[in-house]
Amino acid sequence: MHRTPRRIGLAAAATATALVLGACSAGGGGDVPQEGEDGLTPVTLQLQWFAQGQFAGYYAAVDQGFYEDLGLDVTIVEGGADIVPQTVLADGQADFAIAWVPKALASIEAGAGITNVAQIFERSGTLQVSFADAGIDSVEDLEGANVGSWGFGNEFELFAGLGEGGLDPMSDVTLVQQAFDMSGLLSGDIDAAQAMVYNEYAQLLETVDPATGELYTEDDFTVLDWNEVGTAMLQDAIWANTEQLEDESFQDTTTAFIQASILGWIYARDNPEEAAQIVVDAGSQLGASHQLWMVNEVNGLIWPSTSGIGSIDEDAWAQTVDISMSTPNQDGSTVITTDPPDTAYDTTYVEAALANLEEDGVDVTGEGYAPLEVELAEGGQ
Repeated sequence: MHRTPRRIGLAAAATATALVLGACSAGGGGDVPQEGEDGLTPVTLQLQWFAQGQFAGYYAAVDQGFYEDLGLDVTIVEGGADIVPQTVLADGQADFAIAWVPKALASIEAGAGITNVAQIFERSGTLQVSFADAGIDSVEDLEGANVGSWGFGNEFELFAGLGEGGLDPMSDVTLVQQAFDMSGLLSGDIDAAQAMVYNEYAQLLETVDPATGELYTEDDFTVLDWNEVGTAMLQDAIWANTEQLEDESFQDTTTAFIQASILGWIYARDNPEEAAQIVVDAGSQLGASHQLWMVNEVNGLIWPSTSGIGSIDEDAWAQTVDISMSTPNQDGSTVITTDPPDTAYDTTYVEAALANLEEDGVDVTGEGYAPLEVELAEGGQ
C-alpha cells in the first residue's frame, strides 16, 4: 500500500540529525496517545524479546534523546516467551511493536488489525549450522541428516529451503525438535541446527572446544544462509495499529517514531561499541562481547540499505508472502492461506521520515558500511 508521504517537524528533525552527526499511555481500542504535561507524546514500544542488541537502535534512540527531540516520550517494553508483540499491539496495549513479518501475517489473517510501517531488517538472520567436518555445504547435503527445527513459526525458511534443494522435509531428513540453544549440535544429536547469526551462532563461538581447550572458531562450522539459498523471509519490522493510523495526529506520531528510530539505528551503525553498552546498561542478561557481536551482526542485516533503512522491498515482501502461503510445515500448515490485505503494509510514514532525514543530509543507506571484527569471550562475557 502506498500513499503520498506527509512531512513533519523539520526543525526537530534537524536537531536530532545534528546529534547523530556529532556523535505510554497506549490506548485500547485504537485510542491515540495524548500529549503529556511535558509537551511530549507518550508512546509504548513492545519488543518481541528481552533487551538485547537485536533492538539496539530503539534503546539508542531513547538514550541519545532522538525520540524526545521529535516530541515523543517512548517507553520500551521487553518481550518474553509468553508475549506475542503483534497481539499486544492489536489489543491496544502498545502503540508500536517489533515482530517478524510471517508471524505478523499469521496474526493479521487471524483478525489482528496491524500494519507494517517500516521494514528495519532488510535481510534474514536465520542460519542452519553444522560442524565443518559433517560435509554439509549445501541444502542437498542435508539429505539423511538430523536437522534441528525450533518450530513455533520459525521453521518456514528451513522448510522452503529444503524444498528448494529438492528434499522432502518429512522423508529425506530427520527433523529434530531443537531447543533455543546450540546444545543439540554440540552434543551430536543434531547435524544441522537452526541459529540466528546474531545470537545462537555466537553461542557456538563462545564455547570451548574440548579437543583443543580453545574457543571454537568460524572455521569449525559451515552455515547455510537462507538469503543465499533464496528462501529468506522478512523479519524485524515496526508495526502499528491499523485503526490508530486513521487518526491524523497518530500519523504524525508514526512518522516521528520511525524517524527517531532510524536515527537510533544510524547511531548503532556508526557507534556499535557504544550501542552495545547502552543495551547492557538497559539490563540485558547477555554479556558485553555477545552484545557487541549481536549489534555488529544486526547492523549487517540492515546496512547497507538498498533504498533507505525501513523501506519495504516489494520483491522481498512478495517472496515472504509466497513462502507463507505455499510452504507447509511438519503439521501440513502454512503461515497463511490467502493473500494479506492491502493494509498489511504502508510505506507512507517511512518515506516521509526518510525524506526529512535526507533533506538534512543524513546517510540513510550506509553505502560504505563495514562491519567490525568482534572477538568473543567465553560465555559471551
